[in-house]
Amino acid sequence: MTPQPPGLTTPLRFGANYVPSSGWFYSWLDFSADAARRDFADLAGIGLDHVRVFPIWPWIQPNRTLIRQRGIDDLLALIDVAAEFDLDVSVDLLQGHLSSFDFLPSWVLTWHRRSLFTDAAVRDGIVAYVDRLTRAVATRGNVFAVTLGNEVNNLWPSNATTPEASSAWAAELVEVARKAAPHLLSLHSLYDGSWYEPDHPFHPADNVGIGDLTTVHSWVFNGVSGIDGPLGPATVTHADYLVELAAATSADPARPVWLQEVGAPRPDIGEQDAPAFVRGMLDAVTANPALYGVTWWCSHDLDRGLADFPDREYDLGLFTVDHAIKPATRELAAVVAEQRANRTAPASRPALVCDVDLRTQPERRGEVAPGSPFHREWVRLRQAGPLAIVGAAHAADPTYLLARGIGSVLTPPGDLVCD
Repeated sequence: MTPQPPGLTTPLRFGANYVPSSGWFYSWLDFSADAARRDFADLAGIGLDHVRVFPIWPWIQPNRTLIRQRGIDDLLALIDVAAEFDLDVSVDLLQGHLSSFDFLPSWVLTWHRRSLFTDAAVRDGIVAYVDRLTRAVATRGNVFAVTLGNEVNNLWPSNATTPEASSAWAAELVEVARKAAPHLLSLHSLYDGSWYEPDHPFHPADNVGIGDLTTVHSWVFNGVSGIDGPLGPATVTHADYLVELAAATSADPARPVWLQEVGAPRPDIGEQDAPAFVRGMLDAVTANPALYGVTWWCSHDLDRGLADFPDREYDLGLFTVDHAIKPATRELAAVVAEQRANRTAPASRPALVCDVDLRTQPERRGEVAPGSPFHREWVRLRQAGPLAIVGAAHAADPTYLLARGIGSVLTPPGDLVCD
């Protein structure tokens, strides 16, 4: 189905990316429904309505022609546990990449090494996997979406690709998922290199053109926090900026944008600053009429007994491994309650005009990256209140501006124009 944009008075979705409190994703190797119940009780207790879950691809499809039913059954059991707590579920299919580790099946590695994105036999295996898993999870009424995988562009350059191959790969697999479960949202997930890096082989056009809505992942360790610190305006509004870039890039002014990942990573956001960051970031982004929902990364901390993760990965949870709630989590819960009680229609906003068309000019991505003159001007103006971004081609189109909730347009000073 094609999703409808959230009406301005429609409650936003709020959820968490589910990281098991015990054993991280290695817990799939000996799945425990009772452990999941304890984790989901935490999340339901703060008012969240959904979880995004991550089955590990090579543990379900260890051979190109073998898909393990036991792995699928464990995933379905997890989804059923979520339903016990009135939590809806979005399922990421290809993991793929998680918390700095890649999980790839042996049939694309060692002497079999071949690219996920360009090898025909690998594509056939992935098609079978996407079709089988999507059909299985679609049997559960609390599943609302499937995503091809978590930030699949992290699997480049270890899997060679080109922009054309990347786009064709995603378009084919989204269509496989749609045919398998027409009632679910079928989505594509990319980290922000696709928005900001001029030579990245995954393009913004894929973000906004493939899948039923746009997903964005906002992480301030991409350089944003270095601009003005943990609570500076560039850092606090980065999620809103990325949602705006996505809305401005889409050919459809009503296409929703899901903030599918956002978190408060250390050391960029210190523990003492995390509650204020959560409040400021959410106050900014929830005013955006394009926003579909917010899914926090992540549900639970990572046990420091597990080795070799980047240090910031250990403390990203809303809850500790012992299920203790954090001050930042209480702030998130307060925002969720406020939004559910009273999401009012945002006032008409101004928009800053940008000459870069990210759909057709991906080589100019650096001109809108964090720290660029355009970004800095947007941040400066954003401090006065909600601020859209509009491409130059639409800046004088009243129908388009109305659809985006834009009441006036602002042209950057000559030395800041994106050209």
